[in-house]
Formats: sequence, structure tokens, C-alpha cells
Amino acid sequence: MSQQPQTQKWQMIAVLALPPLFWAGNFIVARAARDLVPPLSLVWGRWLIALIVLAPFAARHVRRDWQSYWRYPWLVLGTSVTSVIAFNTLIYWGLHYTQATNGMLLNSTIPVLVMLIGALVFRQRLRLWQAAGLALSLVGVAVVIMGGDPQRLAQLAFNKGDLLIFAAMVAWAFYTLWLTRLPAEISRVGLLAVQIVIGLVVLTPFWLWDLSLGHQPVLVPQAAFAVLFVGIVPSLGAFLLYMQAVKLAGSGRASQAIHLIPLYGVILSTLFLGESLHLYHLAGFALILGGILLAARSPKPAQPMVQGAK
Repeated sequence: MSQQPQTQKWQMIAVLALPPLFWAGNFIVARAARDLVPPLSLVWGRWLIALIVLAPFAARHVRRDWQSYWRYPWLVLGTSVTSVIAFNTLIYWGLHYTQATNGMLLNSTIPVLVMLIGALVFRQRLRLWQAAGLALSLVGVAVVIMGGDPQRLAQLAFNKGDLLIFAAMVAWAFYTLWLTRLPAEISRVGLLAVQIVIGLVVLTPFWLWDLSLGHQPVLVPQAAFAVLFVGIVPSLGAFLLYMQAVKLAGSGRASQAIHLIPLYGVILSTLFLGESLHLYHLAGFALILGGILLAARSPKPAQPMVQGAK
């Protein structure tokens, strides 16, 4: 075997395996820093750092596509609010009340939520296998949210953190569906920069108000590391590697690699957070993944998941 194919093989493995690892790290670091950096401060700091790093690379794309943004103002605004603001704020808020493991398991529901919202809101056709897979995955979601205890359903005693994170996944599903309506010729690098700017403009008054209420970061090195990590590694590193994965392996294989997030998450949360893996975690993930695989039997090709704003 020549050296070049071998190098390309390892390059493909790296670009497929690293983005979900970086996104899993986002949950781990946010959970670990929950008592050091309030959710709004973590979101605001994350995207400010990401914008500073991204701006030199995105500037030419923004200049080129500026008129295109104005042709689709509501889609640009909607994708900004659902990804940069809602998705991340709800996740960081939810991780104050639930384990990172739960958050990453619920992250796996995005494909079925895209199908459900696409059918209910955007009138997309839901095929038989997709409907069956959707139902199976939602049962898995219920298992995770109920913590394996059916009595919680009767008492409506759900974990607030799980519900917040599930709401974040709903926001990401809307983001995905709206993003597919933006023309492919609009650079996603430039679009991400514009989304971050819009997100920061909207977030800033809420962040300042949150600070005035006394929800201020603890000025220690661990807090600074948390903000720097989420601002660079999952925000930009994973995004750039994921784009390369789509280029080398195709959107199908690249999106399937996202299911490595719970696997990485279980390992990392056990090692760094001391979280325990319970039987209901395994059962919930098996049902969610089974539903995704069942829905994939539909002959209609799935829309690729764009994961850049995580």
C-alpha cells in the first residue's frame, strides 16, 4: 500500500472521529464549569472568542454574499436565533440540573426531531418507516427524561435540565430545516460569522442584565479555560473538521459519525465528572438509535445535518 492512500485513510478517520469528540467536550466542559461560569456568560464569551478567531477567514465570504443575506433576512435571523442563542443557552442552562450523559443522549434525537417538525410545520411527507422510527426514538427520549422511572410520567415530575436540553434539540431541528432553505452557494463560513454577530447583538442586553442580577463568572483559571475551550474547539475546530469530513467522506457518512457523541460522552463524563452510567441510559440510547436506523430505511435520502454552530 502506498504512503498516500494510507495517509488519506488516517485523515478521513480523523475528520470523522474528531468533530463528535469536540462536541462531546462541549457538554463535559459546560457541566464541569457550571458553578464557575453562568450560562449566559458562557454563551456570550464562547461566541465572542469564536468570532474573533473566525473573522479573518470569513471576511471575504461575508463581503461576497452580503446581498444574499438581505434576500433571505428571516432565514438568516431564524438560523441565528435558534443556533447561536437558543441551542447553546438552553444546553448550558440545562447542564446546571442534569448530567452531561443525559444531554448527549438527548442530542441524538435531532434527526427524528427534524423529521417530526418537518412533517408538522413544513408539511414534509412522513413515510411509514420514518413515522415508526420517530415513535421508537421518542420512547427512548421518554426513558431518558423519566430516568427509567415510569412514575415520573404519572406525576409529571421530570428533570428540568433534561427538558431544557430537549428544548435545545427542538431549536436545532428548526435551525437545520431553515438552513436547508438557504442556497448552497452562500458560504457557510461567512454565514456562521453573520449568525454569531446577530447572536451577540441579541444576547448582549440579556447578558448585561444577568450580570446585574449577580450572576457573574468566578475569576479563576478554570473559568477562563472553559470559555476559551468552548469558544474555539467545538465552535470552530469541530465545524472546520466537519466540513472537511463532508468533502472527503460525503454528507451521509459524516452525519452518521455524529452518533459517536454519546459514546465519547459516556467515557469522558465517567473519567472527568464522575458520572455513572445507568441501565436507563443504555435503554434510552438503544431506542433512540434504533428509531434513527428504522427511519433510515425510507428510500428518500435524508437531508445532511449541518453541525457547525454547536
